[in-house]
Amino acid sequence: MRVLGRDILDKKKVIPGIKDIFGVGENMAYHIVSMVGIDYTKRIKDLTEEDVAKINAAVERLGLKVEGDLRKEISDNIQRLKDIKCYRGHRHVVGLPVRGQRTHSNARTRKGPRKHRVLARRKKKK
Repeated sequence: MRVLGRDILDKKKVIPGIKDIFGVGENMAYHIVSMVGIDYTKRIKDLTEEDVAKINAAVERLGLKVEGDLRKEISDNIQRLKDIKCYRGHRHVVGLPVRGQRTHSNARTRKGPRKHRVLARRKKKK
């Protein structure tokens, strides 16, 4: 089933299925389902085309940015920081943590795997 421009697995229940959409969290998923009037225990495969249209309309009515629009806005914001050459933009460019975390002993997610130094070894004289 395609909801808000994203394919969702049919065997999932409605709330986890809507949460799979980028930009919709658990609270917003509950809010959307209660606005539309769909049963929480239903599965995605049991939704009708009308139900899917109601979900899409509810998201439009709430004015949420989801999926491609939200990803585009986030990447534009990061690009703006890089263009104005601010501190946070520089951290994005260099690939270091942006929000003040320490980097001496942590930050492996952002910095990537460790780069081991190759030590020059001398041959032993006999």
